[in-house]
Amino acid sequence: QVQLVESGGGLVQAGGSLRLSCTASGSIDRFNVMGWYRQAPGKQRELVAVVTRGGDTNYADSVKGRFTISRDNAKNTVYLQMGTLKPEDTAVYYCNALTRVGFWGQGTQVTVSS
Repeated sequence: QVQLVESGGGLVQAGGSLRLSCTASGSIDRFNVMGWYRQAPGKQRELVAVVTRGGDTNYADSVKGRFTISRDNAKNTVYLQMGTLKPEDTAVYYCNALTRVGFWGQGTQVTVSS
């Protein structure tokens, strides 16, 4: 059973920064892709950023240039560095890990005040 534990969410003012962490139970090298998704109230869950086992990354247009995803295999952790935060970034952020099936964390709340 895979467990993903997110941390690092919180309340921040617009223009500020946060770093989210997602730590897996066991090696993350077994996952083809790991990523971050978010879901705002009343909206569908959307992709924020993903990173492949080989280190390739992909970002939603809305966060390009502001967010950076990275992975540390030695720590079994994926990070999402978020900068120049905007109120519209407010959402619950979920970590996802994908092999032949996908696994989700419990989510961490990010609130950006204007």
